[in-house]
Amino acid sequence: MIKIALCDDVASDLNDLCAHLDNYRQQSNREIEYVTFDSPFNLLFEIEKGARYDIIFLDIIMPKENGIDVAAEIRKYDKEVKIIFVTTSSEFAVESYAVGAYFYQLKPISKEVFFHLMDSVVLSCEKEQADSLILRCKSGITRIRLQHLEYCEVIHRTLLIHLTNTEVLECSGSLDELSKHLESHGGFLRFHRSYLVNLEHIKHLSYKSVTTTSMVQLPIPRGKYHEVKDAYLEYMFKKNQVMI
Repeated sequence: MIKIALCDDVASDLNDLCAHLDNYRQQSNREIEYVTFDSPFNLLFEIEKGARYDIIFLDIIMPKENGIDVAAEIRKYDKEVKIIFVTTSSEFAVESYAVGAYFYQLKPISKEVFFHLMDSVVLSCEKEQADSLILRCKSGITRIRLQHLEYCEVIHRTLLIHLTNTEVLECSGSLDELSKHLESHGGFLRFHRSYLVNLEHIKHLSYKSVTTTSMVQLPIPRGKYHEVKDAYLEYMFKKNQVMI
C-alpha cells in the first residue's frame, strides 16, 4: 500500500492532482491511498500526530507558509518520505533539494508527465518498503531503513534501536518480536538475549565481543563465538566480501 498526501491551497490544482491520481490508480492497478489538504498547517498537524506518508505532493507558493519551509518541518518527523514540489515558479528549484526533494514539477501537469513521475516514485517506494521498518517509538511513529539500523538492545525491558547516525530510538515491543520480524529480511543476528546486530555493521569479532562500526562493543556469551563467526562469514561470502 502506497500512502500519498496532496497539499495545495488552490482548489482547482488540487482537484487536477486528484483526478490524475485516480486515473493512475485505476490504470496501474496499484494499491494507493491518498488524502488531500488545502492548508500546509493541517498537513503538518497530522504529521506531528504521527501520520506517515510515502509520497507528498506539495505546493510551494501558499499564503502564510512557503512550501520549502513546510518541507523542512516535515523532515524533522520523516526523513524518508518522497516530497514532490508542484508549483507555478522555477524560483525555488535549487532550494527544494536542500530539503531532500524527490522532484520539482512546474504546473500545469499533464497526464503523461504525471503518470511517468508516478511510475518512478512508486517503484522507488516499493523497493524501500521491502527494506524498511515502521516502529512505534517514544517520540512517535518512525520509519527507518534497515540499512541504517546498526544494532538493538534491551535495557530494563526498554527496547533501544541504535542507528548509524548515532540516533537512538526508544521503542515499544520486545526484542523477540523484532528479531522474528527481521528473520525474513536476513542480515540480522540475535546472538544474545539482550542484543541483535546488523551483520553489515560488524567491524570486528573476537571471542568476547562484537565491535560495531560505531566502535560499540557488544558482549558475546560464552560458547557463542563460533556461531556468530559462522553467521558473519556466511553473510559476507554471499556478498562476495570475504578475502582469504
